[in-house]
Amino acid sequence: MNEYVVISGLSGAGRTTAGDVLEDRGWFVIDNLPVALIPDVAGLVPVSEDGETKVALVVGASSDPQELHVMLDNLRASGARVRTVFLDARTDVLVRRFESTRRRHPVSAGALLEAAIERERELLGAIRSAADAVIDTSDLNVHELSRRVGEMFDDDDDHPGMQVTTMSFGFKHGVPTDVDVVLDCRFLPNPHWVEELRPLDGRDEAVSDHVLGSDLAHDFVERVEGLLELLLPAFRAEGKAYLTIAFGCTGGRHRSVAIAEAMADRLRRSTGAHVGVSHRDVEK
Repeated sequence: MNEYVVISGLSGAGRTTAGDVLEDRGWFVIDNLPVALIPDVAGLVPVSEDGETKVALVVGASSDPQELHVMLDNLRASGARVRTVFLDARTDVLVRRFESTRRRHPVSAGALLEAAIERERELLGAIRSAADAVIDTSDLNVHELSRRVGEMFDDDDDHPGMQVTTMSFGFKHGVPTDVDVVLDCRFLPNPHWVEELRPLDGRDEAVSDHVLGSDLAHDFVERVEGLLELLLPAFRAEGKAYLTIAFGCTGGRHRSVAIAEAMADRLRRSTGAHVGVSHRDVEK
C-alpha cells in the first residue's frame, strides 16, 4: 500500500521539524511544492523493496484548501493510505518565535506580525478542520515535537489502523487543545499529600497502587474502558487515523499518569489496538 502524510500548519509551528522526523524514518519528503504538481512528483518517488512508497507532503498557507482536498480525495480513491497532521500554536508564541529568528512571515504583505499570523490562521482554517490530528506546539521544544511526531508513526507497519494514545496532563499547565477526549481525575486520592510518594510519579508501582486502589478508581477505570470499547470501532468506521484520550489531574505527575498507563494497558488487552502513552507534564 502506498502511504501519504500531509503536514500542514501555521508558519513557525514546526512543519519543517515534523518533515525532518519523517525523512529520518525513511519517508520521501516534498516541501512547499504547489499542490497541482504534487501527484506528478509523487509518482517519481522511488519504490521500496516491498513495493511501497511513503511520501510526506509539507504544505503551508500558499496551498489552496479546496485544491488540496481534491488531491487528497484522488489519492484515497487510488487505494493509498492518506493521513493529515496539522501543527498549531498560540499567536503570542508564534510572535516570539518569529521575533527571535527575525524571519519575515510568509503572508505578511506589509502587515504587522500578529495580523499576518491571524490571517494565515484564517487561510488554513479549512485544512485544520479536516486534519486527522492536530498538534499544539505552543509548549513543545524541538526535541519534544520530534518525539511527539515520532510516536505518531511508531510501528506503522505492524499497526496500520487507527492509532490510539492515552495522555496525562496537569490542569495547572493548561488543558491540551490537540486531543479528542478529556477526562478529569482530580477526584481520586492524591499521592502528592503522601510524603514518601510525592517525589515519585504515576509510573511507579507505589503511586499506581495508591491511585488505583480505591473502589472509586476501579469503577472509574471500568466504566471508561467500556465507553472507549464502544467508541473506538465508531471512530475507525469514520476513518479517523488518530485518537487521543487525555486524563488530567492538578499537576500531571501522579493521578493522571497512573490512569493513562492503566487505561492503555487495559485497551491493549480488551481491544487489541495499538495504544501509545504520552505524559505531557510529568517532568514539570
